Amino acid sequence: MELPHDRPAGEHRPGRNGADLMRWLYHTVVSVSRRAWRQLTSMRTALVLLFLLAVAAIPGSVLPQRNVSPEKVDTYLDAHTQWGPTLDRLSFFDVYGSPWFSAIYLLLFISLVGCLVPRFRLHFAALVKVPPKAPLRFDRLPEHTTVAESGTAEDAARIRAMLRKRRFRTAVREEGDVVEISAEKGYLKETGNLVFHFALLSLLFGVAFGSWYGWHGNRVLVEGNDFAFCNTLLNYDEHALGAQVGENDLPRFCLRLDRFNATYLDNGQPVTYKASVDVTEHGTSSEQLLQVNSPLRLDGANVSLLGHGYAPILRYTDKYGKTSDNVSPFLPSDGLLTSTGVATFPDVNINPQTGSRDQKSQIGFSGIYLPTIPADPSVNSSAFPAERDPRLMLQPYRGVLGFDAGAPLSVYTLDTRQIEAGRLTKFGDPLMLKPGQTATLPDGTKIQFVGTQQWISISVRHDPGQPIVLGGAIALLAGLLGSLSGKRRRIFFRIAPTGITAGGLPRSDYPGFAEEFRSLTHAAAPAAAVPEQVAQTEDVEEVV
Repeated sequence: MELPHDRPAGEHRPGRNGADLMRWLYHTVVSVSRRAWRQLTSMRTALVLLFLLAVAAIPGSVLPQRNVSPEKVDTYLDAHTQWGPTLDRLSFFDVYGSPWFSAIYLLLFISLVGCLVPRFRLHFAALVKVPPKAPLRFDRLPEHTTVAESGTAEDAARIRAMLRKRRFRTAVREEGDVVEISAEKGYLKETGNLVFHFALLSLLFGVAFGSWYGWHGNRVLVEGNDFAFCNTLLNYDEHALGAQVGENDLPRFCLRLDRFNATYLDNGQPVTYKASVDVTEHGTSSEQLLQVNSPLRLDGANVSLLGHGYAPILRYTDKYGKTSDNVSPFLPSDGLLTSTGVATFPDVNINPQTGSRDQKSQIGFSGIYLPTIPADPSVNSSAFPAERDPRLMLQPYRGVLGFDAGAPLSVYTLDTRQIEAGRLTKFGDPLMLKPGQTATLPDGTKIQFVGTQQWISISVRHDPGQPIVLGGAIALLAGLLGSLSGKRRRIFFRIAPTGITAGGLPRSDYPGFAEEFRSLTHAAAPAAAVPEQVAQTEDVEEVV
C-alpha cells in the first residue's frame, strides 16, 4: 500500500483535483436530489403539506383580503398601525396570492403527483396480474381447514364457479391429479384510495385553474336607467382578474335594476329578496329574476345577489337658484337597515355671469336614513327594515370637499382630513326630513329630500375551475366510500384425491374475514354443492 509520504515531493495523480472532484460533486448532488425527491413524494410529506396548507389558509379567513374587500383592509391598517404594516409586508391581506402560500400549494401538488403515479402503476399491475400460487402449507395461514376427505375434478370446477359467482378473481393450476385454485378479492380498497387522492389532486388543480383563468367584480346597482352598467372593469367598485385574464377577455353584457322587493317577518328578519333585472346579452334584452342563492347564469359569468339598501334622493338649490340632484347609496349598519352615507354637491354656487365659484362654498351632507322611525328618534336606529315611516337625518357641511386634491376618497364618508384641517365645517343645525320635505340652510339655499331608490349589491364572477372542483369532490367521496368498504383478501383451495383443503389470508384489517372464510368453505363442501355453472366472462387461468 502506497502512503502519501512514500511518493516523491510534488508528485500527484492526474485528475485528482479536477475530474475526481467533479465526479464526487456529481454523485453528491444526485444522491441528495434523489433523497429529497423520495422525501417530498412520500405520503407523510403530503399529509404535512396538506396540514400546512390548511394552517396557511387561516389568515385568509380571519383577516380581510384585498381581492374581496380592499376598504376593510384599509380600515384594519388604520386601526392597527403597529403590526398591521408588518402583516401587509408578509402578504397576510393577500394570502391566496402570496409567495409562501403558492409555494406550499405547488409543493403539495408535486408531492401528490410523485406519490400517486408509482402507486397507480403498481395497482394497475396488480389488477392485471393473476392471483399468486397457493402456499404449500395452509396451516401457516390465519385461516385454514379441511373441507372434504376426497376431491375430484368436478369439485374443482364447482368451487371455482362458486368463487366467481361471488366476484372473486380466480386462477386454476393443475399438477398431476392435484388442482389448486387461488382466488382474490377486495381491490376496491386500493382503488378507492387512489381515486380519493387523485380527486384531491383534481381539487387542487381546479382551484389553481380557476384562479388563473377566473375573475370577479362587485358593484352596487341602483334602480333606474341612469345606473345601468355594462361589464367593463371601470364599472366595478372592486374587481380581480386571474393571471391569464385580460380586460378584453370579459364577456359582453349589460344589467339594469328595474325593481326590488323584499318581505320581512314582524321582527324584521328578511324572508325573501327578489330583484327584477333587465339583462342585455348578445344584442337581446330579457327580464330576469335575481334572488339570494339563485344567481343569474350568463354566458361567461354568474351574477349573485349579496345585499340591498336605500339610496336617498336629495335636491339642492343653490343661492343662484340652480338645482342639482344627488342619488347616493347609504350603507346599512344593522339588520333593520339603519343606513349611513353622504351626499355631496361640489359643482354648486357657480356665478352664472362670471362662471366662477367660491371653492369654499361646496356643500356636503352626512346623513343617517331610518326606513321606519322609532318612537324615540334620538336612538338613531330604525324600527323596521321596510319603509313604513321613513326619516332622513342630515348634518350639512360647507367648505372644501377635497375632490380636487387628487387623493382617493370614500363615497360613503366625508373627507375627515378636510374636517380636521378646518377646511370643511358644519353649516347649520342637524336636519330631519320626511320624503318630499324641504329645509332652508343658513345662507338661504335649500335642500329637499325627494325620496329613495333601492339598490342591490351584486357579485359578478367567472370560475372555470368549478366543474373540475365539483367532479373532484364527487370522486373524493366515492373514493372514500370505496376505501372504507373494500377489504382485500385471498382464498386458496387444494383439491386432491386425498381431500379438499382451504386456507385464507386477509390482506388488510378485516374483522369479518373468519366468518366469510367459514361461509366459503361451507359452500365448497360436497354436501353444500350447487349445480355447476359456467361463468359468462372470460376466465383468468394459468395452467402450470
